[in-house]
Amino acid sequence: MTADDQQISSVWTRPPRTRRDQPALSREQIVAEAVRLLDAEGLHALSMRRLGARLGAGATSLYRHVANKDELIELVLDEIYGELRVPPVTDPAAWREAVIDTAGGIRAMLLRHPWAGSVIGGAGLAYLGPNLMRITDDMLALLESAGFGLEAADSALSTVVAYVMGMTSAEAAWLTKLAGSGLTQDEWAERAWPAVRRAVEPYPRLRRLYAPDGDKDPQRTREEDFTRGLNHILDGLEPRR
Repeated sequence: MTADDQQISSVWTRPPRTRRDQPALSREQIVAEAVRLLDAEGLHALSMRRLGARLGAGATSLYRHVANKDELIELVLDEIYGELRVPPVTDPAAWREAVIDTAGGIRAMLLRHPWAGSVIGGAGLAYLGPNLMRITDDMLALLESAGFGLEAADSALSTVVAYVMGMTSAEAAWLTKLAGSGLTQDEWAERAWPAVRRAVEPYPRLRRLYAPDGDKDPQRTREEDFTRGLNHILDGLEPRR
């Protein structure tokens, strides 16, 4: 077999495995339980053995549906992408609101599943999953209806998604650390801000930026920062319509 004949390893590149007998577990059951395990305990807790135990089955039963843990990650990512919807747009002038709504949906999805941000970039051919393909095509259709050419729509979509992923992955990581500390957001802010104020004291611009933040609601601040940055990106995309 030549290098050109070799198939990239992915759950989306091999034909589905068929069995004449009815297996005790379905792929849907396995994927749903994997998502629950990841949400509850994080990526470090996921193994085929651990997942099999939660399902009351041996790891061998899981391998009838997925070849390895990498394939399982591709499947769970596509499962959570299935939570997303692109709002229908009948008025092209409302494209910004639709993009903001969709970006907010992606952000909310990543915060519900904080483990996802750390695996999306390296998850094989996860972008071939049917749910992500649907969302991508719907977003391209939205941007085309707003007046972007297809290539410009693809570029705009990549820019928006990169912003959402970058901002939200960092936010999800911080919230995970916060959860591990046992503190509320307000308690964390109350304890951290004296040190922040001391740290920024020698730097006049940082002092002006951060000194007042100790009096703000942390969650509201993150949401406002996210929306403000997204609007900056959409402002830059507007002339390409």
